[in-house]
Amino acid sequence: MIKIRNADQRGVTDIGWLKSYHTFSFSNYHDPKNVHFRYIRVINDDYIAPGGGFGMHPHNDMEIITFIHKGSLKHKDSLGNGSIIHEGEIQRMTAGSGIMHSEFNPSDTDDVHLYQIWIFPDEKGLEPSYEQIRYDKSKAESDFLLLASNRKEENAVRINQNLSLYFLSLQKEKAIEYAIKDGRNIWVQIVSGQLELNGITVSTGDGLAITDESLLQFKAIDNSEFLLFDMN
Repeated sequence: MIKIRNADQRGVTDIGWLKSYHTFSFSNYHDPKNVHFRYIRVINDDYIAPGGGFGMHPHNDMEIITFIHKGSLKHKDSLGNGSIIHEGEIQRMTAGSGIMHSEFNPSDTDDVHLYQIWIFPDEKGLEPSYEQIRYDKSKAESDFLLLASNRKEENAVRINQNLSLYFLSLQKEKAIEYAIKDGRNIWVQIVSGQLELNGITVSTGDGLAITDESLLQFKAIDNSEFLLFDMN
């Protein structure tokens, strides 16, 4: 079964320096029919204006993944980490028993476009930790590129949940398949472009909850980028 969460159905926060589209209930946006999907609690599609950002604020008991699509984001946290996350890099923060962090767009001229993703951990009260890696974006043009997993993998961040996150950049008219193992559930989030998924046309910002399927067939109508979450 494939259920589409169309881009224009998402909640929106627009406060000038931030425009954020919420796939699931978040902050002042509440939709009882879309609170989470399996382990995915938040998928926020964020556009942050130059110099804009979030001051120090707390999190706990959540795996937080930041995927930069365009631009860069400056990060600081209570563990002493301070860095800039660029396009082609991914960040994982295990909030665990409690962490404080801030995020700002360091550019004077350009917006940053990112996806911030919250995953329920497999255990509460974990020791807070931070990880940031650079991946080879060109590898996502030919196959599903692993960005996050509960296994120790080279060039992927490690999360505390039975979930794998992949990225794919599919050129116009190219096609690829993804075989789903028994008992696994899939979420696909379209980052940019337009494509067909099992004959269904989807576009930038659309999300798809996929259960009880064995094979996904993707064909790019335009140059397209998307994230794929595979979980039990």
